[in-house]
Amino acid sequence: MALKVGNRFQMSLIPKTVEEYVSDSDPVRVYDAFVNSLNLDELGIVVDENKVGTPQYDPRAMLKLLVYAYSYGIRSSRMIERACHHNISFMWITGGLKPNFKTIAKFRKDNIDAITKSLKSCVRVCINLDLIEGNILFVDGTKIRANAGIGSHKDKTTLEKRLKHIDEAIEKLLKDIETIDKLEENQSSYVEMSKELSESKKLKEKVEIALKNIEELNVSSINMTDKDAIKVKGRQGMHAGMNHQVVTDGKHGLIVSSDVVKEANDKRQLAKQITKANKVLEKPCKIAVGDSGYSTAEECEKLVKVEIEVIVPNQEQASHKKEEEKVDKPFDKSKFEYDKENDVYICPEGKVLKRNRIDKQRKTIDYKNKKDCLSCKNYGHCTTSKTGRIIKRKEAEETAEIVEKNFETSRAKEIYDRRKEVAELPFGYIKRFLDGGYFLLRGLEKVNAEASLFCTCFNLRRMMTLLGGVRPMMEKLSIKQ
Repeated sequence: MALKVGNRFQMSLIPKTVEEYVSDSDPVRVYDAFVNSLNLDELGIVVDENKVGTPQYDPRAMLKLLVYAYSYGIRSSRMIERACHHNISFMWITGGLKPNFKTIAKFRKDNIDAITKSLKSCVRVCINLDLIEGNILFVDGTKIRANAGIGSHKDKTTLEKRLKHIDEAIEKLLKDIETIDKLEENQSSYVEMSKELSESKKLKEKVEIALKNIEELNVSSINMTDKDAIKVKGRQGMHAGMNHQVVTDGKHGLIVSSDVVKEANDKRQLAKQITKANKVLEKPCKIAVGDSGYSTAEECEKLVKVEIEVIVPNQEQASHKKEEEKVDKPFDKSKFEYDKENDVYICPEGKVLKRNRIDKQRKTIDYKNKKDCLSCKNYGHCTTSKTGRIIKRKEAEETAEIVEKNFETSRAKEIYDRRKEVAELPFGYIKRFLDGGYFLLRGLEKVNAEASLFCTCFNLRRMMTLLGGVRPMMEKLSIKQ
């Protein structure tokens, strides 16, 4: 059987241009067209064509390079540099430019704000193409590893002990150097000790900064590699990471906003993330949806006050706890009736529990009746506390009850059932296809930019699918290339 064999040395009469190697249906053209549509002034990228000195690389070409590279899971500046030399699509999108890894890393570092804003520009394009409605918003979060190790987390006591040891080491080194200087011997050792002293002083400065950050941020421990990294629990156990929050639109699951926060849970994120998404949309949404991790009365109340319907199950609803299960608990909190007019609770025996104290930190109010509780026939079954039964009521309990009843409706459950396919899809794509299970950059601002880049890549790929491919999308965008 005859074989088709290639020949690297085959010559052609007229060499092909890079443009000819990239077909009209190649996805690289979409990324190129998208960045061409961006207003660099709005992004904060200053282009000075009259600047004196060594010519800089075209910032638009550099931004194209970053967006395209991240879209295919190529994130390392060295790997991006290599692609510019070996990958036809990379050569095409940069117009043949071949920046080295230092130039790529510097551009990414110097244009953090512009990279972050690129997601907002992408959302505007989606709105103009009627791909985002902004009526139903789904919020979800995931823990992503930081560019730091869990072993770098140190508490105040550990840092103070280390600082003490460093001071002792420095003092000893200074004495040794002084002795050698007097003897005027072993000059090589003196040089080595001077280097060791310099390193010890640098370490001391690093520890002092970490202690200062603990005081300023009012935290129990801090990561010395990345002060913004926190301890998060994942499937592989505890590790240093950050909480990536994403708000997606209910129409096609496109991402509206992205935010990385330094909190291990989602309890204080619902109103914050929905409000941020509404600012991007320039209008309030009608319905906000989240899982039970967002179920806090205070957060729900902030949205209910601005007439946004909240579909968030509480812990019992999320665990599918049925009313029948409460029958076996005759003294469950639900069996105590709240009298709003008199601000008291009435127990199953008809006794009145009055307001006792307010917990400002947890934002709850305690109701109890010690005298009647201790003499009640059900004492020992209802409670065994020496202070009697205490009913805790949240300050926003009324809102919590409204949200709880709303979730029980068939309409709310139908909307909530879409959460997994709409809210969780982006994270699966980012981690699996974009290699986004960890951050390369350090510091909250830089990490937010990297997260926004992930989300922009997801939206562009999703848009290609929704619009039927590269050519239809290019036609609808109608962008000058």
